[in-house]
Amino acid sequence: MATPSASSSSSSSNIMLAIFEKKTTSVELYRPLRNYIAFNYSEREAQNLEDDLQTLKQYRADLERSPDPTPTARRDLLQNYFKALCLVETRFPISPDKDHVNTVTFTWFDAFKPKQKAAQQNIHLEKAAVLFNLGAVYSQIGLTYDRATVDGRRLASHAFIAAAGAFAYLRDNAATKAAIGGGATVDVGVECAGMLERLMLAQAQESVFENTIAKGSTPGVCAKISRQVGLYYEEALAALNVAPLNQHFDKGWISHVQLKAVLFYAEACYRYSLELHEKEEIAEEIARLRSAVSAITESKKSAKGAPAQLLDAISKLEVNINRNLERAMKENDRVYLMRVPSPSSLPPLPAFSMVKSMAMSEVLDASKEKMFASLVPDSSAKALSRYTEMVDDVIRTQAEKLQQASELTRVRLKEMDLPDSILALEGNFTLPTELKEDVEAVQISGGPAGLEAELQQLRDLRRVNQEMLVQIEELLQKEAREDAQFRGQFGTRWTRPQSSTLTKNLQDRLNRFAANLKQAAESDGRIERSVREHSALMSILDRRPIESALPSLARPIMSLDANEDAVVGALKQSLRQLETLGAQRAGLEDMLKEMKRKDDILPKLMTSTGSYEDLFRKEISKYDRISEDIAHNIEAQEQLLLQIQAQNDDFSAIFNLEDYKASREKCYKQIQAAIAKFREIKENINEGLKFYVTLQDAITNVKQQCSDFVMTRNIQCREMTEDVQRQMAGLNFQDNKNAGAYNNYPSVGHQNQRSNSQQQADPRPQAPYYQPPEQPTMPGPNSSSHMQAMSMASLLIRGGEAHTTMPMHNNLDLILGLLTPSQLHTLLLTKVATISNNSVAVYHLSILAIYLIAFDM
Repeated sequence: MATPSASSSSSSSNIMLAIFEKKTTSVELYRPLRNYIAFNYSEREAQNLEDDLQTLKQYRADLERSPDPTPTARRDLLQNYFKALCLVETRFPISPDKDHVNTVTFTWFDAFKPKQKAAQQNIHLEKAAVLFNLGAVYSQIGLTYDRATVDGRRLASHAFIAAAGAFAYLRDNAATKAAIGGGATVDVGVECAGMLERLMLAQAQESVFENTIAKGSTPGVCAKISRQVGLYYEEALAALNVAPLNQHFDKGWISHVQLKAVLFYAEACYRYSLELHEKEEIAEEIARLRSAVSAITESKKSAKGAPAQLLDAISKLEVNINRNLERAMKENDRVYLMRVPSPSSLPPLPAFSMVKSMAMSEVLDASKEKMFASLVPDSSAKALSRYTEMVDDVIRTQAEKLQQASELTRVRLKEMDLPDSILALEGNFTLPTELKEDVEAVQISGGPAGLEAELQQLRDLRRVNQEMLVQIEELLQKEAREDAQFRGQFGTRWTRPQSSTLTKNLQDRLNRFAANLKQAAESDGRIERSVREHSALMSILDRRPIESALPSLARPIMSLDANEDAVVGALKQSLRQLETLGAQRAGLEDMLKEMKRKDDILPKLMTSTGSYEDLFRKEISKYDRISEDIAHNIEAQEQLLLQIQAQNDDFSAIFNLEDYKASREKCYKQIQAAIAKFREIKENINEGLKFYVTLQDAITNVKQQCSDFVMTRNIQCREMTEDVQRQMAGLNFQDNKNAGAYNNYPSVGHQNQRSNSQQQADPRPQAPYYQPPEQPTMPGPNSSSHMQAMSMASLLIRGGEAHTTMPMHNNLDLILGLLTPSQLHTLLLTKVATISNNSVAVYHLSILAIYLIAFDM
């Protein structure tokens, strides 16, 4: 039912209607929906969605109770529940089908005929009823504001606008579905929803009219707004007077709407007549007032059941109208004497609407809700995949167009040598990117000017290596002279091997190093000659900036029409426009990518109850504007390129561009040749530096070996000197027996020599600086005498006398003379740890080291 309400306004015409909510019966949603989830998905999924199921259950329970104390709380409940129903609809098929949720039946009673009810096993009736109640609650909220104040009337108008939006949403989205099969009540039908929307708009416009009167607006403005109030009421009345609503509402409803329509028509005539009176249009003023009086008189005949407040308002308005009509008629009879037209011949009163139904699509949008989000039916997933393919196709097509347009611009500009020729004219020369990078790399490495410093490094390293060879030679020569001196002094008693025999391998290596140095010096000379011969070619690489070496594009010496500046200016302007178009394309491509990134329609698919194709067309249309912008950009670029081509032809003819290009290409080739020669010389120098460093390491190693050899020979010299002196003094009683002990040193000439593992090959491509000596192989004897000698040497090193009366060093010399170099090396490695801190053992070890050094081990 509808309830009248009057405010405390001085005007009693502002009595308005509010709508009662529909009533329902209890429905169990929790258990059927949970069973459906457990059966079609999993028990775990049902447990995960327990909170959502409980929330839905609570929404329905709150809906079934009496309205909340505050209409705003009720409004929020209805909105939340409707969005939840949208999510339920796309995930839980509710119908009598055995595979669906078939144990849920929604029952609702008619709001205007409570004895009538409807029951359906689908969600459409439930959604329609919730929308109806939402509109009803909004209408109740509108009546809660104090319309005696400006703010109260404004807020009331907003509430009625929202109510109209709810009823319009019901009419457009739910009423038809709920009526399928004829199982819905009249109040949620299309006709009733449309009538209620018009009624709510009328009351919203009426609130605006009251504020307009309170503000003291002109009679013409008040007349337009009042007339629109009457039109809204007339539209509602027209719906009430035809089936199925003409038998569904009581007389009080119809009388109220009818009197409101007449009241605001008469009010509009009255306000409009005031404006006509000011304009002295007395004839039309009289006609308008007569039309108002006629409408009021006719309405009173069928005003039975209308509220007394409304009838009182009409009566007061009628008094004002009659007073003005009488005055106007007297003035016309006495002064104006105009012919009064008939009311039927008058044009319609002007009207102006200040309100429209609120768009409820955003208020009731469930796509952002998280309830049952994990349940994605196959149909929604497939629809999303299809939509994604559609979007990808749009993005791919447009991106290809953008890329092709950019590539076309690059190719066309390169063909026209733009903007390089313009930059050359202004002195802003540029090199091709790859060539410029090569030049920068040369300059960073020091350029041609830095080659002299690197050549000096070669000379210094060669000198250091030569000096080291001289030092080694002098060291060996000194040791040989000392050995010869003692040999001449002691004669046959000096029995150790001669130095020249032991150092033959070292001398061979030193000779090879010297040969390598000689060959390297020749290579260094070739490098230095190449630097001198090509210094003029490479000097261009020392120009900074390198662009200063390029030829300049000069203006013509003579000009017939002196329009060079105009041609250049027009061409530069076109190039700037082309650059702007390119920047726009980059922005459009970014917009496409960003739009795709944010384009998530899965929530909308999950809440959509209509055709997916309709949703796809609506969503994909978001890309139409960008696609149009891309097409316009490409079209504009094509026109601009044609313009640039014509301008560049004029530019080339004036500035003799072909000759400039030829000289520039020649300069490019010169720079490339200089870079190639610089790199060749640089590579040769680097190889030389690497060789000298490697050779220096090898010479240093040999120098250390020679130093160790000389030191060991000096130790042996002192020991032998002491021994020989003791023999000569009569201290040794076994001279004759041991006289030939030192003759047992192995002859170096008959021993296999080990090559130094540190030697390395020359990496340079020319004749190698030096080549490492070949490593000969040598068979080791396996006779029992060698094994016995090894055991005796080991015993002697441990400090034993081996039951001999020979001096310890004589025994060791005799034994070591029987061993091969590899056996000597093994003995040294395995026995060093057993040597005690006594001078005899140290002496034995020194003799062993002499043999190892001599054999280059």
